[in-house]
Amino acid sequence: MKGIQVSAYVSGPSELQVVELPTPKPCSDKYLIKVHAAGTNFFDLLQIQGKYQHQPPLPWIAGMEFAGVVLATPTDKKATGSTVASDLSGSISTQTSHRFKVGDRVFGAMHGAYSTHILAPEATLFPIPAGWTFADACGIYVTCPTSYGALVTRANLQPGEWCLVHAGAGGVGLAAVQIAKALGATVIATAGSERKRQVCLEYGADYVIDYRDKAWPQKVIELAKKHRTGNGQAGVDVVYDPVGMIDPSIKCITWNGRLLVVGFTSGTIEKLALNRVLLKNISIVGIHWGMYATKEPETPPKVWQGIFDLIKAGKFRPITYTDRKYKGLESTPAALVDLGSRATWGKVTVEISDEQEARSKL
Repeated sequence: MKGIQVSAYVSGPSELQVVELPTPKPCSDKYLIKVHAAGTNFFDLLQIQGKYQHQPPLPWIAGMEFAGVVLATPTDKKATGSTVASDLSGSISTQTSHRFKVGDRVFGAMHGAYSTHILAPEATLFPIPAGWTFADACGIYVTCPTSYGALVTRANLQPGEWCLVHAGAGGVGLAAVQIAKALGATVIATAGSERKRQVCLEYGADYVIDYRDKAWPQKVIELAKKHRTGNGQAGVDVVYDPVGMIDPSIKCITWNGRLLVVGFTSGTIEKLALNRVLLKNISIVGIHWGMYATKEPETPPKVWQGIFDLIKAGKFRPITYTDRKYKGLESTPAALVDLGSRATWGKVTVEISDEQEARSKL
């Protein structure tokens, strides 16, 4: 097989190289999957430089999110144990036999996604929604549950409320815009370019604002004053922040508002004057989705069921970046460079093998 193996840390993605590696063999507790598409993430950029808080031991194959076709099931039929299964039909069940068979189209997350083949346990896999491509599916494992868990589990966003989504054209941002709209909220999205603001509108945002304008909090207040009805609230009820903009967002949050700390893509971890939190009676709530599997294992099945229900109802569509295509494993460094430039929107994905070819072999 081919893969992008990190044997020593690099200064940037342009130094990554595709190498020949032994193809994994079917094993007792994992599926062997032919990877057809992989998703890129900002933490990939940090990991290849040795700067992430969780570093796999060298050498390792980069990448985390993937979508592909099952080539072989675990050799031990009971090895997968009890796992949560969702068939997109509106039910989740606990099963002890293999959920997937050879030829099934699946997506998941596992170190080693930037490769042509990968081994993955059943608990990390889901079926690709009907009508979705490999590129579409490989980009939702991190983004969707983060946004759904934040807005539903943590903020309890309600119909009729107003939600401000920062970096609305990013991967988690576009997921949040769609989920907030599906919940019945009015959505204001911030983005730093005209193209990105247009994308936010295309995905359902009611209003868009340029966060580079220092007066953006006042613009949020003015929108709410002009268009909110019934309660006279001057601001938003929920702020979704993957950037690090909590402090200025307090200016435009309403009484009893909730601010979601999702991440710090700006590179700055804020320090806040807590008297403002007291005076507005607001809550600042964190979301660390990656820890739910161990700290609160009963929650991920509910979150994923909610996501699949939205997809089935046509209320959530793929967030795949389409302004430029990245085809072939060799294009992964270019995809990561573009992701790091912050000029892209949605989820930047790499098509590792041809979609039509994959379908013809099923």
